Amino acid sequence: MKSNDVTRWLCSILFCIVLVCVQFEGCVGSKTKKTDEAYVTLLYGDEFLLGVRVLGKSIRNTGSNKDMVVLVSDGVSDYAKSLLRADGWIVEMISLLANPNRVRPKRFWGVYTKLKIFNMTDYKKVVYLDADTIVVKNIDDLFKCGKFCANLKHSERLNSGVMVVEPSATLFNDMMSKIKTTASYTGGDQGFLNSYYSGFPNAHVFEPNLSPEMFSSRPIPEMERLSTLYNADVGLYMLANKWMVDENELRVIHYTLGPLKPWDWWTSWLLKPVDVWQDVREQLDESLPGTGGGQNSKDSFLVKFLFLLPFCALLFCCYHSFTKNQGYFSTLCRSSLCDQVRHLYYRIRSNGPLAYNSISTSTTNSVHQLLNGAQNKAPAYLGGISVCVCFVVAVVSLGLALLIVPRQVMPWTGLLLMYEWTFTIFFILFGGYIHLIYQWGKIVGSRVASSLSQPGSDYDSEKRHQRQISSCDVATWYYGLGMALLAIAAPSLPCLFGITALFLRLGLMVVGGIILASFMTYASEHLAIRSFLKGFDERENARNSGSCFLC
Repeated sequence: MKSNDVTRWLCSILFCIVLVCVQFEGCVGSKTKKTDEAYVTLLYGDEFLLGVRVLGKSIRNTGSNKDMVVLVSDGVSDYAKSLLRADGWIVEMISLLANPNRVRPKRFWGVYTKLKIFNMTDYKKVVYLDADTIVVKNIDDLFKCGKFCANLKHSERLNSGVMVVEPSATLFNDMMSKIKTTASYTGGDQGFLNSYYSGFPNAHVFEPNLSPEMFSSRPIPEMERLSTLYNADVGLYMLANKWMVDENELRVIHYTLGPLKPWDWWTSWLLKPVDVWQDVREQLDESLPGTGGGQNSKDSFLVKFLFLLPFCALLFCCYHSFTKNQGYFSTLCRSSLCDQVRHLYYRIRSNGPLAYNSISTSTTNSVHQLLNGAQNKAPAYLGGISVCVCFVVAVVSLGLALLIVPRQVMPWTGLLLMYEWTFTIFFILFGGYIHLIYQWGKIVGSRVASSLSQPGSDYDSEKRHQRQISSCDVATWYYGLGMALLAIAAPSLPCLFGITALFLRLGLMVVGGIILASFMTYASEHLAIRSFLKGFDERENARNSGSCFLC
């Protein structure tokens, strides 16, 4: 019995060891080196995580089976590392190299860390790609390049966004010894490499189509220049609205737009090449729960909350308005559609939907006196102040909406959230301003009314009748819907006309913005004066119970 127990215990222990090994292999198997050549990128923080994921997917889409290595610093979260391993990246921890240049942009503090790719001696050759690049065709032929290869930009200086490096400890140590004495025109790694490889502009162009015999027989060049096909600059595309090379032969697209990156949802609406990046993003697998299509599991709840909150607020306002004005809505439902159309026709014919007052001309002289007082009491500067407030509120609404909407959501999601929250914030802020103007008008009206004789009963009945038939302010809806439609149409003009050039797109948006600004100027002035006169007209009386909550 004892021997059987020992055997069972040994079998259980062996089974547990095998199970742990299998789990360990599944978790960190992607760390194992498989080839002597690798694609490499850098990740300093989680902000560029989506870019690295899309880059890896684009490499695998071209059929390459080379290792993919990402060098990560301490600023990268454990979740990001796990996600990259699940995507097939080999994650290697590194320490940042401090930038020795005192005069430099703040974002260049750790860019010298890129030089550590020259010390990746576990590989015979590595192809470095920035996290804001994407591979559109197989580039395994770059591993045939010389000891150092890069693309020469229009400024006759190499760009360090795409490089081919033959790692060497001797070379890396030499760089480290000269890092403090070698000038950098950018204050970063790119300027240092241009100074270190001072003869690079005179290097020969890499020819990937040479026969294998010629590659094996020739001496390995110290430096070779890469064609623009391997580092197509979106910044140059933006200027000419076309690539400087054959688009069908492109290999690598580099999104060199400064702070604007392809994972920012709004760039997809400005630049056509971002569509290529977004197409690859949509193909991302769900390596971890909630990460399919480049989604962020942490932002999914936030996005749903941002979508639903304005709708819930709108439903609440509608419910509140309905319960408060239930009698009016009952009367409205009992009346026929023809009656409503006839009433609207006579109202427009008599006063127009944009008239400042709704008092009939058949009222008494005291009513005329009161109205004249209202017109005189409306401050002359009210319209100008209202226009300024309207534009300030519009700018504040746009700014707050940009801060609220997550940057890395899908383009359509970001656009819808942007519109939704811009309209919501504008409605709250400018609506509050209009309500203050209305209250101001009531205060002024009360003071004027106290100095006049009380109107007769005919006036009161006429006034109550006018309030009932004008319970829903048509002008408020007219201006509100007009501004909303123009705000949607202004940025949509380039898409409607099929224009892809950035500057033409911006030009059309400016034209649409001017039209919107003109309408907002007219609308804000009229709404403010209408609200003031409406409050002036009602004086100390309570607002009509049949008023719309938007009026």
